[in-house]
Amino acid sequence: MLKYQQIANEIEKYIEEHALQQGDKLPVLETLMTHFEASKSTIIKSLDLLEKKGVVFQVRGSGIFVRRHKRKGYISLLSNQGFKKDLEDFNVTSEVIELEVRKPTEEAALNLNIEPGDDVYYVKRVRYINGQTLCLEESFYNKSIITYLNTEIVSESIFNYIRDALGLKVGFSDIYLQVDKLNGEEANYLGLPNRSPKLCVETIFHLTNGQPFDFSKITYNYQQSQFFIQANSHFL
Repeated sequence: MLKYQQIANEIEKYIEEHALQQGDKLPVLETLMTHFEASKSTIIKSLDLLEKKGVVFQVRGSGIFVRRHKRKGYISLLSNQGFKKDLEDFNVTSEVIELEVRKPTEEAALNLNIEPGDDVYYVKRVRYINGQTLCLEESFYNKSIITYLNTEIVSESIFNYIRDALGLKVGFSDIYLQVDKLNGEEANYLGLPNRSPKLCVETIFHLTNGQPFDFSKITYNYQQSQFFIQANSHFL
């Protein structure tokens, strides 16, 4: 993790630990430079990162302010780090249905930009929130990048493992949403009647170098799922 990312994490942690609210003002740039023993450009990069994440907003000539007005239980549709952090006040668990090395489907190979004969880790799991089914998740991980997975890793946060154990830097993602009705298999896993409403979220996750490493499909239980999007508008 680069220094500006570490500083951004520390600032976000400070906001959370001190329960700062929307509109609360943070220390000025010079104070942050002294506290973190960092250059002006590094602090600016940290603040820009936090602004993109919707944690702070900056007003020229006035300062840096807390933006996030977080509602408990809501999942960010724009997160690149998985949703467990959004639900840290809840008991989020996983039941691993399948974990194996296999060849990708045609769809997965296309989205991961790999050959049909390449190996992927296929992960199928049901996620629970406070014991209630939250979603059914199917993921294909490019095995040349995500070189090792086991049941213990998959039962917890795969993205924490990717970042902390493998040392990979998650960059951007492409997200596709589809509203439909559950098929029989999905309904069985989610404990809902067949043909119940569903939100399916397909995501292609990339490293910071642009290389895709994970193609996932998550089908959410509509009774347990709440979402939010924080948008940044820039006017010319």
